[in-house]
Amino acid sequence: MIEYPIRVAICGLGSRGKDTYAPMAEHMPERMRIVAIAEPDEAKRREVQARYAVPEEMCFETGEQMFARERLADAAFICTQDRQHVIHAVAALEKGYHLLLEKPIATSVEDVCRIQRAAEAANRHVVVCHVLRYAPFFEQIRAAIERGDVGDVVCIQALENVRYWHQAHSFVRGNWRNEAESTFMLLAKCCHDIDYLVWLCGGQRCRRVSSFGSLRHFRPECAPEGAAPRCTAGCRAKESCPYDAEKIYLTNEDTGVLCGHTDWPCDILALHPTEASIREAIERGPYGRCVYACDNDVVDNQVVNMEMEDGTHCQLMMTAFTARGGRSIRVMGTRGTIEGEMDENIVRIEPFGKPVRVIDVAELGRDLAGHGGGDGRMVEEMLAMLHEGGRPGGRMTTIAASAESHYIAFAAELSRRQNGAMVEIGDVRK
Repeated sequence: MIEYPIRVAICGLGSRGKDTYAPMAEHMPERMRIVAIAEPDEAKRREVQARYAVPEEMCFETGEQMFARERLADAAFICTQDRQHVIHAVAALEKGYHLLLEKPIATSVEDVCRIQRAAEAANRHVVVCHVLRYAPFFEQIRAAIERGDVGDVVCIQALENVRYWHQAHSFVRGNWRNEAESTFMLLAKCCHDIDYLVWLCGGQRCRRVSSFGSLRHFRPECAPEGAAPRCTAGCRAKESCPYDAEKIYLTNEDTGVLCGHTDWPCDILALHPTEASIREAIERGPYGRCVYACDNDVVDNQVVNMEMEDGTHCQLMMTAFTARGGRSIRVMGTRGTIEGEMDENIVRIEPFGKPVRVIDVAELGRDLAGHGGGDGRMVEEMLAMLHEGGRPGGRMTTIAASAESHYIAFAAELSRRQNGAMVEIGDVRK
């Protein structure tokens, strides 16, 4: 049992560390206090230091520096880049921290297993940020399945709508565009989609997978006539191009700073976005590059077919080419269907021959900010577990539970590279 407030060290002050998890210390100060931070960007580090009154001697440029010290907190939130997770997670576990670990766990099967072994050796909890399990939208679907509303589940279809501008921002121009620098698309973006499918299937293992996917559009040969290397360098296709950086970061109603949006994605370009700072970033930085002239190599569409151990079939489709975001799902059982649109927070349960039941998740009186309310609940449940000294709850995304989604992702990527050949998950687990 650990007394409240739980002392937290945050490693990595990007969008997740600085803007998602750190503010929870303000929302629930009686349960969480930030006592140490690590971040190479001095401006971000100083801002977080001042906001949460972190002592100077508890501020570090790198996770390596922070975890070289004797344990400074009860828990560490690992929010660094994907390929850094294994270094920071293992170092923190060896010093005795409990972990909140951003997804993906690691970028190889070997490193996933290495972190899991380190957690077992240290007897410490690792909660993986598969936040969708904690969202009320998926809670309602899981509850309907458990009640038997649609009989036995036979198959599940899921769609991850990445959105055209999100793909351009994160996976063409941004940090996750290049596999050698981060990891492959399915692991970076969709491992928590795979995780909720595993959870909806009762947490059972997957037997085998097949997958198809490609980098279909964001390639030099797809550039329109008159395209320039940068959006602000005299591009003659600018007016008709939906991926134009000025449209996305300045005038888009969903994302543009001129429409009042100063958070993500604009705050990735500038710590405090203004029209001037965003224009400068577009003119000089990576987010102003033409989407057909970047060093991206991750796919922009992929489908994964899964066969679970009990014979249930699941299919996940990821596509960049949608205007609306969010996730769509259809569960088909022996006695009915469940359909849901996460961006609308609507779940439809239709037992065969009976009236349709429509659940408006927004009317349940729960906070739906941050992955449909999943971000906050995940942190709350982790802090409660540490405080109570109990065992993880049934939906908690421990590393043992979360590793399955990664095995599936690694197997699916292997299948994709082998032209859709069937891959047995048991071979990956070994």
